[in-house]
Amino acid sequence: MSSNKELQALKERYVAAGVASPNEQFADHATNSELWDADGKRMIDFAGGIGVLNIGHRHPKVVEAIKAQLDKLMHTCQTVMPYEGYVRLAQKLSEVAPVKGHAKVMLANSGAEALENAIKIARAATGRTNVICFDGGYHGRTFMTMAMNGKAAPYQNDFGPMPGTVYRAPYPVPYHGVSEDEAIRGLMMAMKADSPPSHTAAIVIEPVLGEGGFYAAPASFLKKIREICDEHGILMIVDEVQSGFGRTGKMFAIEHSGVQPDMMTMAKSMADGMPISAIVGTDKHMDASGPNSLGGTYTGSPTACAAGLAVFEVFEEEDILGQSQRLGEKLKQRFDKWQEQFAHVDNVRCLGSMAAFELVESKESRKPVPELAAAITKKAKEKGLILLSCGMYGNSLRFLMPVTIQDNILEEGLAIVEECLKEAGA
Repeated sequence: MSSNKELQALKERYVAAGVASPNEQFADHATNSELWDADGKRMIDFAGGIGVLNIGHRHPKVVEAIKAQLDKLMHTCQTVMPYEGYVRLAQKLSEVAPVKGHAKVMLANSGAEALENAIKIARAATGRTNVICFDGGYHGRTFMTMAMNGKAAPYQNDFGPMPGTVYRAPYPVPYHGVSEDEAIRGLMMAMKADSPPSHTAAIVIEPVLGEGGFYAAPASFLKKIREICDEHGILMIVDEVQSGFGRTGKMFAIEHSGVQPDMMTMAKSMADGMPISAIVGTDKHMDASGPNSLGGTYTGSPTACAAGLAVFEVFEEEDILGQSQRLGEKLKQRFDKWQEQFAHVDNVRCLGSMAAFELVESKESRKPVPELAAAITKKAKEKGLILLSCGMYGNSLRFLMPVTIQDNILEEGLAIVEECLKEAGA
């Protein structure tokens, strides 16, 4: 087996800098909430592959389903010759996704690909071109989704002009000075000044910002967007790529509001690490484009579909939603303690186990201190914990450990975070 040092030398020689990880450790094997690098060092995983592993690394039921599928069929391209797994997973998604009316499904490979196809479908369904998104939103790295992102660096910086039919409105984050009323006024102004309703195909929103900082949109704000869309014939598209599949204590974050979107996108924890995503929407919208207008060679692969179906079984058998709620309660208790204990810890927020807090100069100024967040994640890695920062200002620590994390390993990881906070002078 190669060492971290040997693999790092190969990475520097052969892997493009734009995609290369700054991490000089290389994952070798993993189980549930732990992984080991190429040198045998154990790491506790509080990142979950950026929200991909809500039911943990290599859940036995998912591994078994993938192995069984490999013995039967690996690929045909479902548009050439379809297979049972695709339609069974589509059926399951249509039954659980809270969209308006009867739902139909398209499977894709990634979150960005799901968003790309959602926009294509919205344009076909409405005959309009424009899209309105929100500050702080993250939707992917393709050209359309880069344009939709509400954060330029590092996603857009080097890549030239973005598609010109994407417009933006404020996302309500009162802690950083944007009230719900101001966000609504901003959305209405975008529709006045930039993208009139007659030209707007869709309004796209994350019910909880992912990369943008784990801020949850108020239910009243989401309901207002639903009203605006209904009034003007605009499609409401909810991006659940990171917030979906139990992260917030419900299958989808939008369920906390009671709002039914026209379309939803999902990926990440949908198949416990296998590459798959989905667009789920009202049937009349999903059927709007012509024959062969949607698809792709690998979309909804047999192995990924098998994994996705197994994930649903795990949710039902192991009460994953209940586990997520209980994990969120534990995190909230610990974060509240840290907010009282540390001068620079503020704005604790947990929706289910989608949890984060801010690192600020002071609770009075609320001035972000991204350097402190970077120092803590670095210290955590040195101590054997994978931890991520996020947010428009890079000063939030986000927690995406598997929902299935064992209690003793959770406590071990949280103790490391507390130790890092102390050592960094938080």
